[in-house]
Amino acid sequence: MPSPVPTFRRGQLATAALFCALGFQYATWAARIPALKEELGLNAAGVGVLLMAAGVGSCVSFPLVALLMRRLGSRRLALASTVGLAVVLVALAAAPNYPVALLVVCVDGVVVGCLNTAMNAQGAALEAHHERHTMAKLHAVFSGGSFLAGLLASGVRLATPSVTTHFAVAALLLLLLAAAAATGLLPDAERAVAAEADDDTPVKPAAGRRWALPTALVWWMCCAMVFGTIVEGAMNDWSTLYLEGVVNASAQVAPLGIAVVSGMMVLARLCADSWRERWGDGRVVLAGSTLAGLGLALALATGGVAPAFVGFACVGLGIAAVTPCVYVAAARQGGNALTLVAAMGTTGLLAGPPLIGFVASASSLRWGLACVSAAALVVAVCSTRIRWQQEPDRADPNRVVEESIKSV
Repeated sequence: MPSPVPTFRRGQLATAALFCALGFQYATWAARIPALKEELGLNAAGVGVLLMAAGVGSCVSFPLVALLMRRLGSRRLALASTVGLAVVLVALAAAPNYPVALLVVCVDGVVVGCLNTAMNAQGAALEAHHERHTMAKLHAVFSGGSFLAGLLASGVRLATPSVTTHFAVAALLLLLLAAAAATGLLPDAERAVAAEADDDTPVKPAAGRRWALPTALVWWMCCAMVFGTIVEGAMNDWSTLYLEGVVNASAQVAPLGIAVVSGMMVLARLCADSWRERWGDGRVVLAGSTLAGLGLALALATGGVAPAFVGFACVGLGIAAVTPCVYVAAARQGGNALTLVAAMGTTGLLAGPPLIGFVASASSLRWGLACVSAAALVVAVCSTRIRWQQEPDRADPNRVVEESIKSV
């Protein structure tokens, strides 16, 4: 007998618990990198490799994630991955040496890839079933999870310097989030979204089907995701250095660059679902990525601290809705497309900051951030080639997917 479909609010809270768990787990172990560096006896290069190991794990996890999505479905994969993140934290705290820590962090990247795909499949299915927008708010909760991890790290440090204690407490909280999510997730959301997609959808998962060559539509989504996440990652890593090293902001002012970008991004994601309802995903992505690209370009051309903050605000405001909307569009193409697009997103976050660093080393950081501006404009071009969800003025109000979910 099929599982009952939860109400929108219940499903939204359950899926939000998954997004919170992912942001919380990553920020938890990242916050203790100085302690891990000391315990494992690492230099700066060793820390860099440790950080990269998580990204590499996420990038190479694509075939495994695609297989697990077909075998388990997004609900079971999401819950298993959340529990896996808790286990990884405990294992990292107990790692006796650097090679073991590298292996654990690489496994963490694989688990992150699993949860990233599964939770976005759940979010897309929730929107499709209830015909309400929520994906942008869910991505805002991811940032909230990172914020909570920072508070926990600070609080635990006041009580004890022990990484083991800190990670044990964090693991317990992750298990509680998994328990909270278990009662409200949609049943087998990945198949439900696939059944809801248009009849002419070129990529649909089917029983026994292993893999189909991605269509041009899926590749446009991958391109939009890669360049969108390049913008996100690069601004987080390079905004402070630009303010301090290029426009000569003070040491007290320069760190506010990342606060402006991330703050505007969270604010925009809290509002973006209403924008999507009013104007449609395609228009929101096109307008937002254009604002991000042109706003940053104008700030770089003008120079100065105030224009930089305005440009950074444009980036945070404009790029915030890109990844939620692309995830929804990819989910409508089936589990394989969603998994590939999620892997490309991780690739952009991993490769973006180093690429900007290479450009800055060869020329200047101003030109490096000019590449970020160009990346945002590439997203705008890609958005014109993606088949988005029906615009509000053309949508069929009677189109629902309840029967497809019940038939699973």
